[in-house]
Amino acid sequence: MVSGKVQRVWFRKQTQTKALELGLTGWVKNFFSNAVELTAEGDMDSLTELTGWLQDGPPLASVDKLSIEWNPSQNKFTTFEIVR
Repeated sequence: MVSGKVQRVWFRKQTQTKALELGLTGWVKNFFSNAVELTAEGDMDSLTELTGWLQDGPPLASVDKLSIEWNPSQNKFTTFEIVR
């Protein structure tokens, strides 16, 4: 979960681009008025890199809080999608 100024700043699209660049699968969606939720699966190095990127987000974003929950991978995704 990422909160702050993370909506209307292309956060979901740029998160998708970064996740696909890192070979990750999963999804990202707006959660409520100032948060974005995502689930990502892949190797630990790529997940760690995505986590680092999420701390700042894309250029127009302002991340106030990043909440991470690590779970065993279930390999249930084939790509990284934007959920509406």
